[in-house]
Amino acid sequence: MHHFGHISPLVRSELFHQHPADFTSGSPAPVLAAALGATLYSPATRPQLADDVLKQAARGVVSMVLCLEDSIDDADVADGEANLVRQFAELDARCAGRSLDPDGVPLLFIRVREPEQIPDLVRRMGPSVRLLSGFVLPKFTEERGTAFLEALTGAEAGCGRRLFAMPVLESPELLHLETRADTLAGIARTVDKYRERILALRLGVTDFCSVYGLRRTPDMTAYDVQIVAAVIGDVVNVLGRSDGTGFTITGPVWEYFRVQERMFKPQLRRSPFTEGRADQLRTTLIEHDLDGLLREIGLDRANGLLGKTCIHPSHVMPVHALSVVSHEEFSDAQDIVRPERDGGGVLRSAYTNKMNEVKPHRAWAERTLLRAEVFGVAREDIGFVELLTAGLPG
Repeated sequence: MHHFGHISPLVRSELFHQHPADFTSGSPAPVLAAALGATLYSPATRPQLADDVLKQAARGVVSMVLCLEDSIDDADVADGEANLVRQFAELDARCAGRSLDPDGVPLLFIRVREPEQIPDLVRRMGPSVRLLSGFVLPKFTEERGTAFLEALTGAEAGCGRRLFAMPVLESPELLHLETRADTLAGIARTVDKYRERILALRLGVTDFCSVYGLRRTPDMTAYDVQIVAAVIGDVVNVLGRSDGTGFTITGPVWEYFRVQERMFKPQLRRSPFTEGRADQLRTTLIEHDLDGLLREIGLDRANGLLGKTCIHPSHVMPVHALSVVSHEEFSDAQDIVRPERDGGGVLRSAYTNKMNEVKPHRAWAERTLLRAEVFGVAREDIGFVELLTAGLPG
């Protein structure tokens, strides 16, 4: 699979200077972590879940979480588990019958509630576990996380398939100032011990807000809620470092959407790639609910986050369009990492509008080139608007 694979090759050739690269569930972990993009959540109880997965794949979704936790009622957990087993079996049957290429199925993760669900589900899924990429681990702390990761390790050994974990950082202990440092240190110890199995860390901002009875409005980002912004900053500080000790940290969920998602299409005005600053992303859409989403995606990137948790299909293409590397970013990144620059120094950007300082900017350049690999590089005259409208269904 690859990003923007749902649009025609001709259109892609008009959009991309460098096309998004292919990847599969067996690709190296750093590639998969960068490629997650907009991870779409769906309740595990949906009766036509297999069809839903394929429908969203045809719309450009490359990663999904099938949720047994907060998205369903406590009384529906057993039914949700049984439904997951059936739906994975149906997808697997389509693959076996050659009506479906396994590499065309999105990266699928199950969000569980308790550690014992992991080996139980893997056992019940049987051969169809080959379509499972891993598990999302809720309310992750050192104590809870160790039990989850030990269960994952055992299940992986039992089925013979690599399974990743995506811990969700959302516990009150992480939010409260008096326990935050110790909680973060414990999480860091745990994920470092199981580093090979950690694909990405996810932020549960809705749970953060609930601790204080807060809810951001459609015109506010997570970064406008100061208590939440402080936690995000601390999480990135401890767990998102670029010195080899860090992990990919994904952006928080955006809660708002319109049922008629295509209504915003005629209201597009300008491309954020030509604006140059994240705080000007809001000028892209006029009087539309996605204005806040676009601002938040820009702030996610500025604060070291990559990808985003999504609860509505209309959020997927904005996340992916803003993940494509601009031609200018690509040019700067390539200049910085050239072998002859290993000694450091300062050079003028090929766009003659900024200074590229080799040593301080190298980590940014390497991260940008990884993003360019999985999301592609836009042509010099192509911006967010063109990428978004080309990727929208219909």
